[in-house]
Amino acid sequence: MSGWAGFHTATRWGDLVVSRRGPLKSAVPSNVVSPVRRCSRTACGRPAVATLTYVYADSTAVLGPLATYAEPHCYDLCAEHSGRLTAPRGWEVVRLTDPSAPAHPSGDDLEALANAVREAARPPERPGGGGGKGSRGADPVEVGRRGHLRVLRSPES
Repeated sequence: MSGWAGFHTATRWGDLVVSRRGPLKSAVPSNVVSPVRRCSRTACGRPAVATLTYVYADSTAVLGPLATYAEPHCYDLCAEHSGRLTAPRGWEVVRLTDPSAPAHPSGDDLEALANAVREAARPPERPGGGGGKGSRGADPVEVGRRGHLRVLRSPES
């Protein structure tokens, strides 16, 4: 066995080193490079959900949905950092919403839902105000109810 077994050739052109061996195999797995884009804030490893861009001419910071690819002059932020974002004094923050993102229910939506549930649970009003013996018409009258079953009195009886 010769000493040439582990030898590889490299050519140096200026600061560029080209190896003929191929990609370097590391014995220690690396988690430095990830397919998920991470928050740009120092020491924050959470996944990015928004992209921050500065428009210096308008003194505006624009925070929008995560860009399709990373730009060199944009900052990707996680949910926590994008929620707490403040701009320098005299600057305006414009928050763009993603129209394809699911909307969170507002207070009005929840109130409308509660009203609909109350309306569905309310017993139906009987025709003629009082219902009962004096209000017999051509339609059957509901006398009782148990679950989804109703007891109807025919108009002839």
